[in-house]
Amino acid sequence: MCSAWAVAGSGYTGSVTTFETLQAPGPIPNGAMRVTPLGGLGEVGRNMTVFEVDGKLLIVDCGVLFPEEDQPGVDLILPDFTDIEERLDDVVALVLTHGHEDHIGGVPYLLRLRGNIPLVGSELTLAFVDAKLKEHRIRPLLRQVVEHERVTYGPFDIEFVAVNHSIPDAMAAMIRTPAGSVFITGDFKMDSLPIDGRITDLRSFARFGEEGVDLFCVDSTNAEVPGIVAHEREIGRVLDQVFAESDGQIVVASFASHVHRVQQVLDAAALHERRVALIGRSMARNMGIAAERGYLKVPDDVLMGARDITSLPPHERVLMVTGSQGEPMAALSRMAHGEHRSVTVGPGDTVIFASSLIPGNENSVYRVINQLMRLGARVVHQGNAKVHVSGHASSEELLHVYNIVQPRNVMPIHGEIRHLVANGALAVRTGVPPERVMLCEDGVVVDLLGGEARIAGQVPCGYIYVDGSSVGEINETELKDRRILAEEGFVSVYAVVETKTGTILAGPHIQARGMAEDDSVFDEVLPDVTEALDVALKTGKADAHSLAQVMRRTLGRWVGRRLRRRPMIVPVVIEA
Repeated sequence: MCSAWAVAGSGYTGSVTTFETLQAPGPIPNGAMRVTPLGGLGEVGRNMTVFEVDGKLLIVDCGVLFPEEDQPGVDLILPDFTDIEERLDDVVALVLTHGHEDHIGGVPYLLRLRGNIPLVGSELTLAFVDAKLKEHRIRPLLRQVVEHERVTYGPFDIEFVAVNHSIPDAMAAMIRTPAGSVFITGDFKMDSLPIDGRITDLRSFARFGEEGVDLFCVDSTNAEVPGIVAHEREIGRVLDQVFAESDGQIVVASFASHVHRVQQVLDAAALHERRVALIGRSMARNMGIAAERGYLKVPDDVLMGARDITSLPPHERVLMVTGSQGEPMAALSRMAHGEHRSVTVGPGDTVIFASSLIPGNENSVYRVINQLMRLGARVVHQGNAKVHVSGHASSEELLHVYNIVQPRNVMPIHGEIRHLVANGALAVRTGVPPERVMLCEDGVVVDLLGGEARIAGQVPCGYIYVDGSSVGEINETELKDRRILAEEGFVSVYAVVETKTGTILAGPHIQARGMAEDDSVFDEVLPDVTEALDVALKTGKADAHSLAQVMRRTLGRWVGRRLRRRPMIVPVVIEA
């Protein structure tokens, strides 16, 4: 954890709270609202915020974070439900701002704990969630809402307004309570010419500002990026140009929920007399839902099955695939490594990465790009063509929003620390007092009372790892072991002893895996291990565990000094 950071460039020199020293929050003051982020602050992912008023809880979003390279074997990372796990009966509703995985991916795991929490969101958002929950055999309680609709759950009066993002049907929410009001944007940008004509509702933003916003929770993802985000429809012109220049097969990689991006690929394919196949389970599922509900307009005779499209000549086919972030099991990665069961990529083909890099994924993406180019494909990506625009507001857009809303207090959300700090600095530049900018991390509790926000303490909030069928059973210790195994190798040493007589009956024997050196190199240290084991046995007080640790320490010191390695050492002592 880092300290509660000063707002960069604000000139604020007041006292700074150190998060490491925060205690558990006390009882909520009478008439206050408590805000507890359980994910999304300090990372771009696993967004989840809990609001408490009069003993009732409202949750906004419940997403996942995808693992990085230093988290081997992990499938997903969930928000930490520990703080509310014993209070799930107090949850009145779960509001979902939009259908991206970092906002809805954790819903099945929360509903495993209590299945009848009402889910509130727009049509497409709930459709994506419902499809996901069916896979988990969960039948949810769904409440579909539209922009300007107001719903009440317990002490929370919630009004929804439209915002533009890289997925249709995204919403911001104005939460009114007896303890004050909170306006949470979800993910948004201010595209004035969106593909679907659904702009961010700045008129409602202004209306909320006139009414008074006590706490403004604002998307921070692009707070460091100057200017204004380009229009999504500009991508269509670039795709059209790339399609016109391509004589072979075209593969386009994008997020599986980016309906507008897929729409432009379908339109470009129709214009250039190509057919399109959706490759990847999530891509096919999501686009099927979007088309069924009218969010995706499929030109006649453009879509065809993944198996059938391979019968067409290369210049007539387009493959819309998952894997834009270099995910090893996604369709594009398998194509790059020649492991896809039906699609091959080679000379004359064009691959388009129609996405931006998520921090932490750079190496994975570049590996896939390099492999595709090794196969002879032309690769078009954000670094060499305008094939992606962000779904998040840049700094100038955020300044406009702050000036429109004029909130009393601000809590930047959805971003790494640098994004949160940059967003806080923007708020200060528009007149928000620095002490009213709540720069927090996951688990840091904010109380809103009498129109003033203050940090009240901190609750435990770690990473909850999904590893195969297990949830929360893998911790940092196991991950450290996996990293050591992957990076430094494995050495086992075993022996059979008789503790009553202090005799070594067999061994010690040493075997190594993942080491550059042959097992014979350990002959040098074997006498030292044997001697240490013998000395420990002669005391007459040693058990199998302590004897194993003696071998581990002796072998570990030698490996570190002689081989300059830190492998995982597994000692085994069997008592005869």
